[in-house]
This record gives sequence, C-alpha cells and structure tokens, in this order.
Amino acid sequence: MDDTNSLIEQRKAKLTALRAKGIDPFKNKFSPAETCKQARDNYAEGRETAVAGRITAHREMGKSMFIDVRDQSGRLQIYAQKNALGDELWEIFKHLDLGDFVGVRGKMFTTKTGEISIKLGSGTGVSPVSSEKDAAHRQDACATTEMSKPPFVILAKALRPPPEKWHGLEDTEIRYRQRYLDLMANPEVKDVFLKRSEIIREIRNFLHARGFVEVETPMMQAIPGGAAAQPFKTHHNALGCDFYLRIALELYLKRLLVGGVDKVFEIGRNFRNEGLSRKHNPEFTMLEAYQAFGDYESMMELVQSMICHVAQKVLGTLMIRHDTRDEVKSNVQSAIDLLACAAKEVQELPSVKSGELGALRNVEEMSREFAVIFPQLKHCLEKLATFPAEEVAKEAYGLLNQALRHVGRLLMFSNVDVEHGFAAYRLVLIRIEDTQTNLNRLSSPKVIDLTPPWRRVKYKDLVQDEIKRRVADKDWFALSPEMRRVVAVAALRLGGDIAKDYEDFEVTGAVFEKLIEPTLINPVFVTHLPKELVPLAKLSPDDPSCVEVFECCINGQEISPGYTEQNDPIEQRERLEHQAGGEQQKLDDDFLVALEHGMPPAGGIGIGIDRLCMMLLGQENIRDVILFPQLKPK
Repeated sequence: MDDTNSLIEQRKAKLTALRAKGIDPFKNKFSPAETCKQARDNYAEGRETAVAGRITAHREMGKSMFIDVRDQSGRLQIYAQKNALGDELWEIFKHLDLGDFVGVRGKMFTTKTGEISIKLGSGTGVSPVSSEKDAAHRQDACATTEMSKPPFVILAKALRPPPEKWHGLEDTEIRYRQRYLDLMANPEVKDVFLKRSEIIREIRNFLHARGFVEVETPMMQAIPGGAAAQPFKTHHNALGCDFYLRIALELYLKRLLVGGVDKVFEIGRNFRNEGLSRKHNPEFTMLEAYQAFGDYESMMELVQSMICHVAQKVLGTLMIRHDTRDEVKSNVQSAIDLLACAAKEVQELPSVKSGELGALRNVEEMSREFAVIFPQLKHCLEKLATFPAEEVAKEAYGLLNQALRHVGRLLMFSNVDVEHGFAAYRLVLIRIEDTQTNLNRLSSPKVIDLTPPWRRVKYKDLVQDEIKRRVADKDWFALSPEMRRVVAVAALRLGGDIAKDYEDFEVTGAVFEKLIEPTLINPVFVTHLPKELVPLAKLSPDDPSCVEVFECCINGQEISPGYTEQNDPIEQRERLEHQAGGEQQKLDDDFLVALEHGMPPAGGIGIGIDRLCMMLLGQENIRDVILFPQLKPK
C-alpha cells in the first residue's frame, strides 16, 4: 500500500508540473483518424495518421522512447525522438506514465525488428505561460488548434498505477470487483465481452429475419410467475404496494400471443433470490421467444438453427474448443486434499485401530506410496503453466488410480457393520473416485461439435440407460417409488442430493441432473420430461405422464428449454394451482383470464444468454461472461 501511495504522489506531482506549463491533461475531445487495428491493416510507409488509446508499455532508450498505445481494436507501437520533438515537447512526453490516455499523430514506419509503428514528428510545442491572459488564449493549443496539430496530446492522466501484473491480472477478487482493471490488463477478457455483444446482436438479427417482434415487458410484477423460483421483493412507494422482480419473461409474452402478436421475443434480465455457483448468478440475461401455431419440434429447429447461425457469424466455426486448465487444476488440487484426508481418516478404521496385521501392513505401504505420489501431483499443478491441460489430467489420473489401489484395499480389512471410522473413510473414497472420473474425462481435449442435426433422445430412455450401466439389470421405471429412492441413495451415491421430502419425480430428476446432464457435452435435445416438472406445457398424446418439452443440453448443462405451450385455460389453472400449493396469492389470475380469451397453439423457448456465452466462448464460470457479477459488498 505504501508503494502504491508513493506512486500516486509521483503521478500527482507530474500532473501539477503539466498544469504549471499551461497544459490541461484531461481533454474534452480528440478525433483519431482511425483505430490502432485499422492503422496496422492500412499500413503504408510514410502515411500520416492519428490514433488514440491507453499507454500499456513504456520503454525509454536515452534520447528516444517507445510506448504502446492500445484502444478497443488492439495495440500499436509509437516511437518518439528528442531530436524530432524538440526539448520542450520531449520534456512533456517524459511526463507520460503507464495507464495514461494519449492521442498521437505521425507517420507510419516499420522498425528493424519488423514492428509496425508511428513515428511522432515535430510540432509547435507549448511555450511556458507568461500570463493569465496568455494561458486562457492558448489553453487548448496542444489538442484542438488545427493549425498546430501537435504530435501528441495528453488526454487523461492516470493518477493510479495499473495492477502489478499489468500483463495478465490473475487475482479473481480484483478481476470481478474491479472489472475495468481486468479489461485493461487482459485483452482476451475484453474479447470475451465484445463477442458476447456480437452474440446478442446476431440472435436479434436471426429472429428479426424470421419475422419475430422484439418487445419489453414489466420487470416489476405483482405476482412472480413463469417459473418456480424465489423472487426478490421491493416496495412501490407511489402505489403503496409490494412488487417482485421478475423471475421469468413467459407470462407477459403469452399475453401478447393472445393479443395477436404471432411471433414475439424478449431479451432481458431475470432475478432469482437463490444460490451462487459457477453456473448461477442471481441476476441473469434470458431470451424467451414464442411462435403461434408452432410446437416443441418447431422450436427445436429454431434453437438449432439460431445457435449454429450465431456460432458461424461470431466465431466462424461450429467446433468450439474449451480450455480445461482451471478445471484440471481444481481436480488435481482436490486429489491432493482428498488423499491427505484419506491418510488421516485411515487411522480411524476399526481394522487399523485394533492392530490387524494385514491392515497395518497396507497402511505402511500406502504411506510409502503417498510419499512418492504427493510430490508428483503437486508437480502436475506446476506443469499446467506450460503443458497441455489434457496431458496433465492424464498424468494426474494415473497417479490417483495408483493411490486408489491402496485406499480401497484397506476397506477389505474393515467391518462394514462398524460405523465408527468406516463411514467417514468410505465418503472420502467416494469423493476420490469422483475426482478420478473427472480427471479421466479431462484427459481428452474438450471440443463441442455443433454440427447439425443434433441428437434427440427421450428423458426416460437416458435415465434407463444410465441406470442399467451403473446398476445391472435394473428397470428404473418398473421399480416402486420406495425402491427408486433406495437405489438412488445406496447404489448411485446420491444421498446428499436427495432431500427427505423429495417426491418421486424429483428423485429421478436428481439422477438426471447429477449423473447424466454433466456428460452431455455435444448438443442433445432431451425430450418428453415428466409433467410435474413443467406445468406450462402440453401433455404428450403418446404418454400422458410426460409433456411435449425439450431441454437442449450442451457443455454439460441446460442451455434452452422449449415447450408445446399449454393453451387450455382449465388445464392450465389446475396445474398452476397445484404448483402454488393452494396459496391463491401465488396464482396469476390475470394471465389465466387472458388464456380464457383464447391463445393459439404455440411453441416457446427460453435460452440463458449467460450460459450460451459460456459454451460458445469457452468459459467455465458464469462470472467470466458477466461484466459485473454479483458479489458480497466489502
């Protein structure tokens, strides 16, 4: 902190010195002739140009100096010589610091190392201020007097130095709280957000081309409907009543179908007062679109065509490669922590505490093996900086597999009926096996193939296949609800994910969400979900226990649900009343009245824009695609 304060004082001293020379280092305007990228692309030896941006590098070489100027388009090198500028302008140029904004004019040239650059020419300079009248007359001489056109203009003096790791800010706390520093230091982060903007623009272009009308609907609602989620609550002083921030866009858009707007969409913010995770943020951006006379199949075509269109327009490819470095790092660290925990918990095993010879021998062998494996796993973390992530994951997987042989062997010497010590050790073993599975998956490059047509499969078929793979010869849907719960908890190890009050369909839902969905990397339309999960969709004529619904899963998470929308007002009322649990105040009666006026058959979709950007831009954390993610105030 002391060093930072000292640098701030030095910069303030330079600011004072500049103002003493009659120079205002916070200009109103500068008009660059082109961007830095355009200057590089349009290079011609000796061509005059003017660019502006922030100084991101500063190299002084006696009587000459190189600086790098960066704008939104990229970086350009600037070359200044004392002989060319003259003593007065050279002295002012030396007052520039990293982070300052500057406008420059000069001629294009290429350095001996092949770097395209701008060489600053001579200018009229700024003579010392002799009087207040003279100062007022020449206050803006270095910036806007067209006759003089000085070779450089200080546009904004940065009073704070950039972060220590100027080229690659890594502290996630600073990156998320002070996103402007992240954007300054990491051009690849800025590129993610510029591409996010392009993605949203192309979504709009696609829908407009198909005749959809974009609308805006209320964000404050008397009854938060369209989803089962906990809302944020606020109070409207003028109306004297409480409102809720919307949790979904759906019900107002369907009112527009009733009103005769046949193709309608909205891109807007939703708010849910729920948990934070790598995939969840309390406020998030959603697209919802509805098409009269369509159904869930027509909406599958819409989603597939739109996402492929966006990928081609923004990225130029349908093959999306993801950098798994952070995920590999997390799993290798998890392996280290869990093996350390296993080494501790093994001492509590009944067979070890009772001094059984076989168990003690295995503990000794495990200790010797761990003494070799631990340093190698820690070396894997270091190798992530230079080696491909999948190679590191493969190595870590082999080491963990080697360790698991010893960890698992110790259970053979434990009485499973003895709870003390065994349960904790068994839980650690399960978590080690889960980490091993993750590392095995990460041992191959992660590439998402969006090439159509996308796979379509029924929800029940996916669940049934997974159960048969994990628990041989079990027909999941032939089991009683009680047995399904037993199998999920005991055989599938989902005890921590299934609450005691879960209904039967929620138990099956936990199997899908925890064991199946994370494996769906390439696009899959999961169709015909249980009717209890989606009260706003129409029943399937082929199976009344299901609804005509799809979940489009990509990159191991749901990207877009889509429905054949329910337009029977009587059936819709019954389902919403069941969802409300008998609480009339949670029922949007105005929406039901609208349905009673008649809504055409329709298909509808929702797409989480943040998750879509994560998938398309190779980001594994939702905070990395939201400019200012929700954080606890300091």
